Amino acid sequence: MDKKQIILIGGGGHCKSCIDVIEQTGQYEIAGIIDLPHKLGQRTSGYEVIGNDADIERFASQGFCFVITMGQVKSAAPRKRLFEHLKQIDAAIESIISPRAYLAKGVTIGEGSIVMHGVHVIESVKIGANCILNTACTVEHDAVVGNHCHISTHAIVNGECAVGDECFIGSNSVISNQISVASQCVIGAGSVVAKNIYEQGTYVGNPARKIL
Repeated sequence: MDKKQIILIGGGGHCKSCIDVIEQTGQYEIAGIIDLPHKLGQRTSGYEVIGNDADIERFASQGFCFVITMGQVKSAAPRKRLFEHLKQIDAAIESIISPRAYLAKGVTIGEGSIVMHGVHVIESVKIGANCILNTACTVEHDAVVGNHCHISTHAIVNGECAVGDECFIGSNSVISNQISVASQCVIGAGSVVAKNIYEQGTYVGNPARKIL
């Protein structure tokens, strides 16, 4: 089977983790990385930076597919901007699922999302587009995660939760059962969300409280 030729957009630390997942799928040949102009020719995990954002349309016209490997902590805006640009030029956007992740029946993963090693996604979960399900996080049954979200390492989104668009759920945080989180929220590492969050902002602690 011929492997797809894929280009990664973003060459930072998160890219290194994505490369390991992409390699282990066995489905892709990484053609190179898109990053800032001054990084042209540099390498990340052995793969060369072959262009910048201005080159994306040219590579798309040559038949390459793409995945966004830029990280997301506070704001989803940079990843969202790139995703919308790829959609605008009708580029092929891949969803990447680690062979070491567990996806139960009835799970849907949106376009351009990446599911990292050790992730557990339980039955009837819906994950939006351009999301990061980072290493060893869990999304329990019937939960819904919106577009452009990052569920960070070892975070838990429990059953029947609803996480809005453009959210960051920090490492080791817990969203309790049947909780809703508004769009554009940042949940700090180790926080416990036990009540619905109706207003965008940054929330930390146990129980989580708004600080920004």
